[in-house]
Amino acid sequence: MVPVFPTVLTPQQTKIIRMLWRNGRVSRMDIARTTGWSRAKVSIEVSALIEKGLMEEIGEGQSLGGRRPQILSINSRLGYLIGMDIGATSIDIALANIHGEILAKHSEPADVRDAPEDVLGRCITLGKEFLLEKNIHTKQILAIGVGVPGPVDFSAGVLVAPPLMPLWEKYPIRTFLRTAFPQAVVVVDNDVNIMAIGEMHAGALNNLQHFIFVKVGTGIGSGIVSSGTLHRGADGCAGDIGHICIDKNGPLCRCGNLGCLEAVAAGPAIADYAMQAAIGGKSSILERRMNANGGRLTAVDVQAAMREGDRAAVEIIQTSGRLIGEALASLVNFFNPSHIFLGGGVSNLGNPFLSAIRQAVLQRSLPLATRRLVIEYSSLANEAGIHGAVHLALDHLLERIE
Repeated sequence: MVPVFPTVLTPQQTKIIRMLWRNGRVSRMDIARTTGWSRAKVSIEVSALIEKGLMEEIGEGQSLGGRRPQILSINSRLGYLIGMDIGATSIDIALANIHGEILAKHSEPADVRDAPEDVLGRCITLGKEFLLEKNIHTKQILAIGVGVPGPVDFSAGVLVAPPLMPLWEKYPIRTFLRTAFPQAVVVVDNDVNIMAIGEMHAGALNNLQHFIFVKVGTGIGSGIVSSGTLHRGADGCAGDIGHICIDKNGPLCRCGNLGCLEAVAAGPAIADYAMQAAIGGKSSILERRMNANGGRLTAVDVQAAMREGDRAAVEIIQTSGRLIGEALASLVNFFNPSHIFLGGGVSNLGNPFLSAIRQAVLQRSLPLATRRLVIEYSSLANEAGIHGAVHLALDHLLERIE
């Protein structure tokens, strides 16, 4: 039996389902120990969940001296999830099972400045290709998690004044996707929040309670995890550090203000500084790459020049890292995280970039706040977002089981 979400459960059944989703698999004895319920009560609630199609027995566990216990898990036939990580210059999409395990994924270039119908339409096409390949019906898609590179009103699921993607202003993303996947719950969040969710659920370190995930790409943003929960703030825009003012006389930012961190340290700023160095005769390597690229440079070119030992490229990367580190130092003093993880395209600039961030944070933060602070690249690299999108969908689906 496959239930239709949302499914109404007793408080006891909800507690068991949440335990299963958190731990993956448990026995009836595990449930009894955790809840303090009698074996008879546990048996009644588990039987009801199996009857509803939410739970299944998947085999025997290890004996602790008596009969081997039956191991329980979320019913793997419940349905599937789709994760969509839409970046400024690319889209990543994945199909996952009800446990959040990715079954198929695809990445390709994209331009988020295009009309939302075009970008989301392509995501739908890719999603349906997954279903065709795996012989899955659209009605089996229970939830879709979507990450987008801009400020999101989380409760409404829409972008509000997105600097990178003006055509998406208040566009009904959830409604559009539900035309193709009518059974699915659709939840939308900004891209760096889903990266933080990905790090929380699929990163190398488990059970981190207080950390910041920083994305450095076309823009700069952060996802904040406090007491094991993503902090979105009153309106869903917590962590938008890219628009902290670094230099009030600095360059114009996409948001309309001067001297934002994003305007002086993100990917486009790194490319602009490299162009100035190439045109000004400060780097023959950057000049050569600029001429080969039709008069343009990107952060990738700066990274390549750095690997060739170009001093100007190293200085540009270190300056970007220092400015980001100075902004993060304020967050460290305010929030006192145990870890800061770096992700996004520009965060792959290597050790000079990471070292500059670390040095700036250590110089400008209180000693107590940095005594055990770890700053490193995300273990998930470029896949933090897609893992986060899947788990965003899974978490939201779980919330609907009441």
